[in-house]
Amino acid sequence: MLVLLGCSTNGQQSRKVEGWEVTVNGKVGFPQAGTISIMEVTRNGIGWQDTIKLKSNYTFSKKIRLTEPGYYKINFYNRQVLDVILHKNNLDIYVDGNSPSGYFEIKGSPDIELIQKVQTRTQAIDNTPEAQRMISEFNKAQMSGDEKTMLALQEKYMAMAKGEMEKLVAELKAEPLSLGLLNILEGQTFDKDQYFDLYVHVAEKAKKEWPNYSHAKAFVEMVERMKKLAVGSVAPEIALPDPEGKVVPLSSLRGQYVLVDFWAKWCGPCRKENPNIVRAYNKYKDKGFTVYGVSLDRSREDWLQGIREDGLTWTHVSDLKFWQSEAARTYNINAIPFSLLLDPNGVIIAKNLRGEALDRKLSEIFREK
Repeated sequence: MLVLLGCSTNGQQSRKVEGWEVTVNGKVGFPQAGTISIMEVTRNGIGWQDTIKLKSNYTFSKKIRLTEPGYYKINFYNRQVLDVILHKNNLDIYVDGNSPSGYFEIKGSPDIELIQKVQTRTQAIDNTPEAQRMISEFNKAQMSGDEKTMLALQEKYMAMAKGEMEKLVAELKAEPLSLGLLNILEGQTFDKDQYFDLYVHVAEKAKKEWPNYSHAKAFVEMVERMKKLAVGSVAPEIALPDPEGKVVPLSSLRGQYVLVDFWAKWCGPCRKENPNIVRAYNKYKDKGFTVYGVSLDRSREDWLQGIREDGLTWTHVSDLKFWQSEAARTYNINAIPFSLLLDPNGVIIAKNLRGEALDRKLSEIFREK
């Protein structure tokens, strides 16, 4: 790949783009009619693309020039597609090539090995004898409607799982920076709030080691957005209309403990959680607690119906723009219910307190006052 230099006394010259080459070797078990193609998957869609020629002995070898680590897809005859990460290592790929669920094996990729290791470790948590026993007891309690036992088992399981996850977090902090590591953290494996220090740690590495790589810059930007909603930060302002059309700023509730609750009538888990919030509100509203409900509904009728049906008697606002809501964009909302508990100064002190967890936190707060 060549770029043109500016004119000089020696005339127009060219030089190779800085980078390196990796080789993808492979063998196809059941070649089909058509082509094998490879393409880069960028943040904006599909980037560089090329074809791979299969030799008579069903093997292939493709040299690829990189300027940064990246995600790639190798498409075998539109029948089987493999996702790979290319960085410094050459890869060896073995694939059937004749079915979406066909056999494949990728060797030589530390990124993929790391992803598989983390998946195995997290899945293993449920397979320990202790976890299996708790799951069995939880199912029995659920069948008998024993909510107290269910809650106790859930808390016990979460404590056990947290211990295992913290071991894994410590290991990941010691991992060298890689696209595999960024991929894991951008997924749903870790609670981004609970393990926020891991994200900050890796983002600092990315700033120093990969300042110009696109995927690293995107990860750093994600962590910077997370910082705005981290525990200890002042919650960003929201100023949306209430059911009467009056704009009510979140900051107007300063002086109270405020649960900022993102919900919608169409959201089943939100409606299931609403009775817990109602109980907490009725119990603590005279002690300095209130709720600021932000609806992601699309119609005023649905919004008001949900408020009426669930008996939600606190402050409500919405711009009725669904996921495109101004508040949803500000708070990076991609799933609901989502909530934050703010102190009287508007500082975030907890997130996503569900069920008994909200009551326990408020009990702790108001017992201290």
